[in-house]
Amino acid sequence: MTEAIALTEPEAGNRTRTYEVKTYGCQMNVHDSERLSGLLDDAGYVRADAGDQADIVVFNTCAVRENADNRLYGNLGRLAQVKEQRPDLQIAVGGCMAQKDRDTIVKRAPWVDVVFGTHNMGSLPALLDRARHNKEAQVEILESLDVFPSTLPTTRESTHSGWVSISVGCNNTCTFCIVPALRGKEKDRRPGDILAEVEALAADGITEVTLLGQNVNSYGVEFRDRGAFAKLLRAVGAVEGIERVRFTSPHPAAFSDDVIAAMAETPAVMPQLHMPLQSGSDRILKAMRRSYRTSRFLNILDKVRDAIPHAAITTDIIVGFPGETEEDFQATMDVVSRARFSQAFTFQYSIRPGTPAATMDNQVPKEVVQERFERLVALQDEIAWDENRKLIGTDVNVLVTKTGDAEHGRMTGRAEDNRLVHVRIDPAAQDVRPGDVVSTTVTEAKPYFLIADAAYTIRRTRSGDAWDRSQADSCGATAGPAAGPAGPTSLGMPTIRTRS
Repeated sequence: MTEAIALTEPEAGNRTRTYEVKTYGCQMNVHDSERLSGLLDDAGYVRADAGDQADIVVFNTCAVRENADNRLYGNLGRLAQVKEQRPDLQIAVGGCMAQKDRDTIVKRAPWVDVVFGTHNMGSLPALLDRARHNKEAQVEILESLDVFPSTLPTTRESTHSGWVSISVGCNNTCTFCIVPALRGKEKDRRPGDILAEVEALAADGITEVTLLGQNVNSYGVEFRDRGAFAKLLRAVGAVEGIERVRFTSPHPAAFSDDVIAAMAETPAVMPQLHMPLQSGSDRILKAMRRSYRTSRFLNILDKVRDAIPHAAITTDIIVGFPGETEEDFQATMDVVSRARFSQAFTFQYSIRPGTPAATMDNQVPKEVVQERFERLVALQDEIAWDENRKLIGTDVNVLVTKTGDAEHGRMTGRAEDNRLVHVRIDPAAQDVRPGDVVSTTVTEAKPYFLIADAAYTIRRTRSGDAWDRSQADSCGATAGPAAGPAGPTSLGMPTIRTRS
């Protein structure tokens, strides 16, 4: 086993080597990239300035959809030309595609220096060091989890919002999904470890946390506590300083009434739910091995809306699964019409080698999938726009994520129900920082966002104060020509170091 953080000095001459992490895929990958950045920061590298070519480029990959492969190899091809001019450039590929393709990556792109899997992210700095010393590619793919990722150094991308993994892996067998083969069986963190991380984030100024898991509401299966997720929601919501709690993604088959009660009764848990539908056809759900049917799915939505009338519900839908008929697709359209999602992440099915669906008969022709996809998107856009128009004239509390846009004169943030809101900037008002909360009124609606051109009030927050500190630290950094933010990265419970 490769030792996780032991390295030689990562300098060439007197210049500190720089890095860039490129992320594809889900929120889990986004959070994993924060850990990869933390490992590299901890090893003495610094993040490259925007627009500069880094000395080390790390791709944290996704294997869920075909275009992820195309994007990766396209980017690797472009870097091959860079490496001809800069032989000291190092390229690393990790994540789900690395776990799946293993030696294939080096065969297709022999200029890649390091390939590492989902179970051994902590090996990255040592593998880079070894590849540089041995002058040959290093491939290390573990079959099971080395250490729980949350024990690794983490460099957070935000001073106001933090991802918190409560589990990794998945015990389901959906026929379209390769994730269980790449992430392994579900492994749950102990509640005390999770709460310690949330408390540390709150102490650093984070006010919003999102709990992550492949099937987040099955949390507790490893230690046989079916009520563990509802208890965890209540406990995280009670942490002092945490104002907003979200979670993603739950599975309809494991979604229970105690979770709905915890959502409704815990003020910090936001009125938002992402509930993947995948298909509105019971026949297709069965072929997908999704262990619920549309009646149960819609019943969950009804219960959530009864308990939390203003909840915004989003979903995932796959169009063109093998064997999908026009009747099956129309069933999906019917469920979408009934469910009134505020947003739907809609995907065209693509064959993923290694999944049962890849070898199923009756693969749907591309042109049929495209036509159905366009019909579904048009329907969902109409629904989302209609639902958003109902909010015109209502008050919203917006957690600001982007403070200004010179062209449009608006700042951007998220309402409590996670809708995107663009707020008109009042030049005479006090400056707003990322993490501050703006209270205003919705004046206009679009399918994908709300507009608030009304007057607003500002609540300055601990997250905004953390932003100020991060900017001061960044301005004072002297790590070299590509200096990044100053400050330590700790194990598991990180001090915030943001990317300015």
